[in-house]
Amino acid sequence: MTGAEAYAAPTPRVFYIHDDLSEYVCRHQGEASLAWQLMRELFALIRRDSEHVVVLTLESQIEHLLAHSSHTPFALAIGIGRAGERVAQQLHARTGWFPKISRVDVTREEDGRGGYNVITTTGISLAQQLSTLDMVSSLAVIDDTVFSGLTMRTVLRALPPAVQARTQAFCLRGVAASLASIAAICPIAIGFAAPGRLLDEVSFINASGLVIRVGIRHPDQPPQAFFERPLWMWAWFPGYADEVIALCQRLNNILEPDGHPAQFP
Repeated sequence: MTGAEAYAAPTPRVFYIHDDLSEYVCRHQGEASLAWQLMRELFALIRRDSEHVVVLTLESQIEHLLAHSSHTPFALAIGIGRAGERVAQQLHARTGWFPKISRVDVTREEDGRGGYNVITTTGISLAQQLSTLDMVSSLAVIDDTVFSGLTMRTVLRALPPAVQARTQAFCLRGVAASLASIAAICPIAIGFAAPGRLLDEVSFINASGLVIRVGIRHPDQPPQAFFERPLWMWAWFPGYADEVIALCQRLNNILEPDGHPAQFP
């Protein structure tokens, strides 16, 4: 068994969807556009089963994190990928914690056998990207989501031991069961932690991944949107997945009209 067939359809009891799509569509298409109308229809549809699907907002996650965290400014903040860099900028705008923000260009990629690898997106190894940190007096490492924790653990374990001891991790949302593996390396502050076992009780996605080809990454193949993996969609939206897929396809045709992955965000 290879490729998509190696990845069983996750069937979480509670399925959390972070809305990173509204701001993107508003910025690129406008609130008077067909894309905005379709996006609103999509969110109304996925909320049909409100006991199963929970839509998370950026503001609620930031407010919770700030209510439970207080820090002096860090000498350096590292965002994991573009998403982590964006979170660092959003938090800094509210707190002033991260006056200097850098980025490590890594992402999670399917290995075709049911597992995942953390790979660089620039051809520069993670060790090289982190090679100048020895003298950093305090470090923040920031991601948007801790799901299995694989990406965050990989970055933290690549830090020099002395720097690791001066590091604080941040993320906006995650699975509570995965946080222990991060906390064993360094403290972590989180905006929303979902209780339950990974995949069969709780799962997370970003709404952008439903319609833009950023959700699923493969080696030596173009990325995919989640609507292009129907088995997962049927598991996530039982009884109305075909309607969700159809709306995602219509929205994708507007956001990625040439069929190539859009630059997100």
